[in-house]
This record gives sequence, C-alpha cells and structure tokens, in this order.
Amino acid sequence: MEKAGQWIVFPTTERDLNEAKTSWVAKYRIPTVIGALDCTHIQIKKPEVQFGDEYINGKNVASLNVQMTCDAMERITSIDVQWPGSVHDSRIWRQSAVQQKLARFQWNACLLGDSGHGISPSLLTPFRQSQTESERRYNRLHSKERVVIERVFGQLKQRFPILANRIRLPIRNVPKIIICCAILHNIANYLQDEWDY
Repeated sequence: MEKAGQWIVFPTTERDLNEAKTSWVAKYRIPTVIGALDCTHIQIKKPEVQFGDEYINGKNVASLNVQMTCDAMERITSIDVQWPGSVHDSRIWRQSAVQQKLARFQWNACLLGDSGHGISPSLLTPFRQSQTESERRYNRLHSKERVVIERVFGQLKQRFPILANRIRLPIRNVPKIIICCAILHNIANYLQDEWDY
C-alpha cells in the first residue's frame, strides 16, 4: 500500500498534463483529454454493520462502487474505493479528488465519462439525444475512445479473479485488495507483461 502513490499517479503538473494529452491524441483524436473515467462494482460479502444495506446496489448485490481513471496507455491513474454499491456514479464523481484537481485546471484538461456522470467542464460526456450529424459523430468518437476504461476493468477482473467474484473478506480489507490489484495492473503494464487476457 505504501507504493500506491508511486504506481497510481494522476497528472497534476503542467508537464504531466501535456504528456497525458499528447499521449491521448497520439492514440485517439479528442484533444485536451488526459484519460477516461468510469465506475465498476466489485462484489463483496454484505457487511454486518449498522448501514450494511447501503452496500446493496441496483442489481440487489452487495458491492463497492469503485471509480477509476486511466490514460491512453491503459494505466490506472486514480482509484476511489470508499463508496458503497448504492451510491450513484455521479455522486462519486462530484465528491472525488480527481474532479477537484481537474476543476483547478480550468478547461486545460478533461476526462471522458459516460452520461451517468453528468456534465462538468472537466468531464466530456456524450450527447443524450444527438440531434445533428456532428453530435452523432461526436458520440461515436466519444464511445470509441472512452471504451479504454472498460478494457482496463476487463483486464483487472480477468487478471485478478478475486475482483470478478464476490470478495468474502471483512469490508475493512476489501479496499486494500482492490488497490493492490490496481498497482499490480500498472506494474504489469510498465513491464509490458505479455499475459493473454
């Protein structure tokens, strides 16, 4: 856990932001984007605590709703593991450290997110009801580029099956496990691990 800050790093300096933007447009097309954002549910054993029902998500399953961001190279750049499964993605985004950091950059950098996160200056989402051809074209491009975070979720859950199944450990240990898996994902990415998904 002490190494989390070395392996999961969100760009905050002008240099890091410019590198992230350059990396994004080298692989994709939307300018000023530094990564993609989404949430994924990690199933857990329902906590036997006073507010255990808060962990029951919309599919009636106990979970943590984990927000992550990733860059163009499929490295996890931030992770927030503190939210019960019943909490909506948009609330997690509004309260996140990443959103607060991006708000300071004032349009110089943004993330791609899905429509469930709502609109904000630092989060590009698709048009809900695209009216024009340019809006439809933007939505297609947005979808094609944002899928990178879905690939990261898939890689994590395939590489670390504990994340794809119900974690049957005390709730106090679950966030550490998720963060450790994210760190190991980034280390494997750095080492260009050839493991086949």
